[in-house]
Amino acid sequence: MIDHLSIPTTKYDETIAFYDACLKAIGAERCVNMTAHWNPDWPEQRLCAYGVGGKPVFWIGEAKSSEGTRHIAFTADGVDAVKGFYDAGLATGGSCNGVPGPREIYHPGYYGGFLIDPNGNNVEAVFHAFSG
Repeated sequence: MIDHLSIPTTKYDETIAFYDACLKAIGAERCVNMTAHWNPDWPEQRLCAYGVGGKPVFWIGEAKSSEGTRHIAFTADGVDAVKGFYDAGLATGGSCNGVPGPREIYHPGYYGGFLIDPNGNNVEAVFHAFSG
């Protein structure tokens, strides 16, 4: 059900050192390091992700405030499911945070739809085998 999730941190270097050590003890490792160039207010924002077998599941994003938005991505079994998630969310009080579509920046075949839930969280449905 959960594809991946993320937390913000104002102490990026200390936080990744903590999770590098702790998650290694349970068999997970840092498998992604990237810079989020899409934010015009912070074009050098750092992100990383941890997982097992190279599958990024737990993301950490550099934040200017500890009050940052949480992100949860739910696994979808196809494009129609992503669109259904998105449409249902809009109809029940969510707001658009990214219309359903391919997100090649993450990896080829990534198809996601993003919403802000009523509490301000960034929620997503994602399908990983898009070939459109």
